[in-house]
Amino acid sequence: MRLAFARMTTRGTQISSSTRIVPFAHGFRPFFLAALCYALLGIGMWVWIRETGVAPLQKLPPQLWHGHEMLFGFIVAAIAGFLLTAVPSWTSSAPFAGPRLAGLAALWLAGRICFGFATFLPVIVVAAIELLFLPMLALMIAPALIRARNRNTPLLAVLGVLWLIDAIFLGAMAHGDILLAIITLRVGVDIVLLLITVIGGRIVPTFTANALRSRGLSPKARDRRWVDRVTIVSMIVVVAIDAAAPEHSVAAIAAGVCALTQAVRLAGWEGERSLQQPIVWVLHVGYLWLPIGFALKAIYLSTGAIWSSQWLHALTIGAASTMIVAVITRASLGHTARPLAVSRSVAIAYGLLSAATLVRVFGAPLIAHAEWAVLASGALWFAAFALVLAQYAPILLQPRVDGRPG
Repeated sequence: MRLAFARMTTRGTQISSSTRIVPFAHGFRPFFLAALCYALLGIGMWVWIRETGVAPLQKLPPQLWHGHEMLFGFIVAAIAGFLLTAVPSWTSSAPFAGPRLAGLAALWLAGRICFGFATFLPVIVVAAIELLFLPMLALMIAPALIRARNRNTPLLAVLGVLWLIDAIFLGAMAHGDILLAIITLRVGVDIVLLLITVIGGRIVPTFTANALRSRGLSPKARDRRWVDRVTIVSMIVVVAIDAAAPEHSVAAIAAGVCALTQAVRLAGWEGERSLQQPIVWVLHVGYLWLPIGFALKAIYLSTGAIWSSQWLHALTIGAASTMIVAVITRASLGHTARPLAVSRSVAIAYGLLSAATLVRVFGAPLIAHAEWAVLASGALWFAAFALVLAQYAPILLQPRVDGRPG
């Protein structure tokens, strides 16, 4: 009788625990959820802006609102979730959780609200709120990195550069300097692509090798550190040239070299052996858009070929967004003690995101009614993120399945 009661009590506790809401129990939870939600809201708002002609920024074209919010809303939220989750693992420190994590999430949200109403607010108010988030994120993760003398401490400088880019964009917004705003956003995207090059170079081959071993196969990839170094240097060169001379012929050369080095690097990671596991091959698909995007950029800057004109969307929708979804879907499972295998609906979402990229990159420049291609790409994007959000919102909001904190 006592044993039966104990089992009932334990089972009841597990049920209660599984339904408890824990949005601030670990750094990935609020920011991965924010990234997924804002991917839907941001694109939904952008389609509405295109159709209605609303100008969300006082002195800049609406395209620049879209670019800023995809970068500093969607992508930066994902970066924050990644760093707040990775730093405790890198430094063996306590996870970021509780009120200070909630406060950081509130700062991110406040920035998005300000940019949503930027037409009605003084620029100084928008800037004062928007520019708080990245410094607070850096201050939160810096002590653990510095105490551990961790090799990833230079990522603090990356956050500083992103903050500077955001500040320059706000200055351009105040003065109506369209060219400066375009250049700053392009460099901001380059910084994100540099992060993908560095972090992706660690996780893609590692996760692929682990997946092969789990199937009883031996990884055949060789240590090619020289390829890694050359690829990272080529990406740094692209960042520098885009900041100083984005339309110069040397920018086309730098993009072409970067495309080649990224392709050589990716070819050595055995992606073709991971086709049975969507959670692995999506990493290769996301990284594949880097050489494709830079090749298109090199062609467009050197020839002006219209079919290559959407190279930036190959790098943003294709590379950045796909890698973000790949990391969110994998890290959320791993850090909530779930098996590292995605559902069929999430695998479909991976495919929809690639389809959105193809339609936006190649459909819009080539078909007679480009607006339909843009809308179709937006619909595919929306469907992809809706599927991921439906699957992962409960995972991000409920406790770990093993009952441990985090």
